[in-house]
Amino acid sequence: MTTSGTKTFELDVTEYIEEAFERCGLEARTGYDIRTAKRSLNLLLADWANRGLNRWTIAQTTVTVTQGTLNYTLDPDTIDVLSVVVRRDGVDYGIERISRDDYLNIPTKTTQSRVSQFYVDRQITPVLKVWPAPDNSTDVLIFDRLVRMDDASSATNTLQMLFRFYPALAAGLAYYISLKRAPQRTQLLKAVYEEELDRAMSEDRDRASLQVVPYVGYR
Repeated sequence: MTTSGTKTFELDVTEYIEEAFERCGLEARTGYDIRTAKRSLNLLLADWANRGLNRWTIAQTTVTVTQGTLNYTLDPDTIDVLSVVVRRDGVDYGIERISRDDYLNIPTKTTQSRVSQFYVDRQITPVLKVWPAPDNSTDVLIFDRLVRMDDASSATNTLQMLFRFYPALAAGLAYYISLKRAPQRTQLLKAVYEEELDRAMSEDRDRASLQVVPYVGYR
C-alpha cells in the first residue's frame, strides 16, 4: 500500500459552501445561493472571534513609546491584546492589564516612569492605553495582538485557519445555512457543529503544565 505523500488538503470557499448545502439536503445552484452562504460564512468567522478561537492569527507587534504619551492606536483588525512587556536596555519587564474602571480612576495619569500597566480600549479602532506615561522615547512595547481572520470574499479563496478546524467550519456553515433554508435539520446540524467545535477547541488548548503551590504564611 502506498500513501499519497502529501499533506496539502485544503478547501476553498466554494467547496465549504457545497459541503454545507449538501448537509442541508440542498444544492447551491444560483449566484444568490453563493452570496448568502458567503455572508453566513463571514458571520461565522465573526462569532469565532468572539469565542477567541483564532489563536493562530496572533501577531506580535512592537511600538516604540513616546515620552509622556499614554495612548497608542492599534490596527483596526485587532480583536484584543493578550499580553504586553516593555523592553528597556535589552531587558523585558512584564506589565499588568487593568480594567477600564481601574484606568479611569488613576488620579495622576501624567506621572512619568517605566510603564507598568495597560488597558485596551476596544473601540472600532482600538487604543492601547499605558500607565505611567513613559519617561523616555526609547523603551519598546512588545505585545501579542489577536487579529481577525481574512474575510471569505472570493469563491476561490482559501480560509486562514488550521486544518484541525476544517470540520468545525463546514459543520458551522451548514448549521447557519439551515437556519435560513433547512430548518428541519437545524437541531441536528447544531449538535454536530457544537461537537466538532468542542473537539477542535479541546485539541487547540494550551498544554503548559499547571502548578499549584500552597501558601504557608505566619501571623
